[in-house]
Amino acid sequence: MDIKAAVTPKTGAPFEITDLKLPEPGAKEILIKVVASGICHTDVSGRDTGMVDPPAVLGHEGAGVVEEIGSDVTEFQKGDHVVVSFASCGECDNCSSDHPAHCRNYAKLNLSSHIDEETNELVSGFFGQSSFATYSRVNQRNAVKIDKDFDLALAAPLGCGLQTGASTVLNVLKPESGSSIAVFGVGSVGLSGIVAAKIAGCENIIAVDLHDNRLELAKELGATATIKSDKDVDIAGKIKEITEAGVQNILDTTGVDMVIEQAILSLDTFGKLATAVTDDGFKIPLEILALGGNSIIGTSQGDANPQKFIPEMISYYQNGKFPYDRMVKYYEFDQINQAFEESENGSVIKPILKINE
Repeated sequence: MDIKAAVTPKTGAPFEITDLKLPEPGAKEILIKVVASGICHTDVSGRDTGMVDPPAVLGHEGAGVVEEIGSDVTEFQKGDHVVVSFASCGECDNCSSDHPAHCRNYAKLNLSSHIDEETNELVSGFFGQSSFATYSRVNQRNAVKIDKDFDLALAAPLGCGLQTGASTVLNVLKPESGSSIAVFGVGSVGLSGIVAAKIAGCENIIAVDLHDNRLELAKELGATATIKSDKDVDIAGKIKEITEAGVQNILDTTGVDMVIEQAILSLDTFGKLATAVTDDGFKIPLEILALGGNSIIGTSQGDANPQKFIPEMISYYQNGKFPYDRMVKYYEFDQINQAFEESENGSVIKPILKINE
């Protein structure tokens, strides 16, 4: 079928909205009319780092309406409203034990996208969806059915960034009520972690970031203290002034060496640091970890099962506990390059593209 898509023509280049062909859905796939797609930092990496093989179509926080279903699809029907999350195989040991975010085939299924330049077909989808397009073909495992009364545009970013932050706190760190947590980097992932920490009943919730607007919103969403991470600021010292001994839990969303070192120094004895990103050159101060009995935990997507966690986030939102609508700004599809620019300069926290009304 004919679709319009925001194409990455070459690594680092601006998006171009172009006509493409999309193959018909396979037996286990559904065709979705994309209503909206969130923009996530991983999309920036896909555009700029060679993660995908351009020309390609990015986008991995899609939401829309089911238009067609494959012959073996059993969970969906035409007209269903869905949020689309990451792809997983459903067959490996990690998928079978309810850890699809650590699927053995995660990289193969998610970290690619390519357009066949001879046929003009989108032959492989980013995170199994390539949602920067008017239509998307996805495996039924990727999709989560939601109530038709819930705003699809607002639902879109639940599929990755917000899920990662909230689930890393609730399902990986699992802070006890009354405990302390610091979140380093309060973009959409970090702010979702702040809100989740409030849901978990943390007593001290400390937000660390460079941007005043993000720190202000973090306070409004549940942070009990904020620290601006200007150059030469002793972040660990300031955290220990607030908590005396340091924090029991840390979510790092930055992947920056100097920041993570400060985070480790901020941990209380037996404290845990969870990171959803990494810098290949980072040197871990093992002596500090060993003497403090601390641990660093890596996680993908907050170890979430989207079929369970996306409805959970929607329920929190509807009950007033997860006001993530405070983070978002909407853009028309043809404003995609502006949306990326404003996300990267920190003036917008969570951009959402409106693709089909």
